[in-house]
Amino acid sequence: MIAEGEALLSPSITRRVISEFVKGTGPKPQAQFPRLQDLTARELEVLKAIARGLSNAEIAKELFVSETTVKTHVARILMKLGLRDRVQAVVLAYEAGVVQPGDNSFEAS
Repeated sequence: MIAEGEALLSPSITRRVISEFVKGTGPKPQAQFPRLQDLTARELEVLKAIARGLSNAEIAKELFVSETTVKTHVARILMKLGLRDRVQAVVLAYEAGVVQPGDNSFEAS
């Protein structure tokens, strides 16, 4: 019984569920976030960098632009997506599948 500490699902079923979830075999999450299409390729790169936890200075260094340029991109991303702050941008990036946990890539897709 579950109350006695036993698993709700067998380990083999749990592994399959997790595997399918990680593979992302369902519908593309980005389709649920049509406002992402309003972002330029550069803004999408900046969003990915924000989701990776990079500061404006770190993003500027990776993209070979000034911090002021990064700040402009961040402001436009927040405006276009109707977000309040960087935290909401990170949440949206993960929910929309723009980035995956452990994803360290920096190129736009």
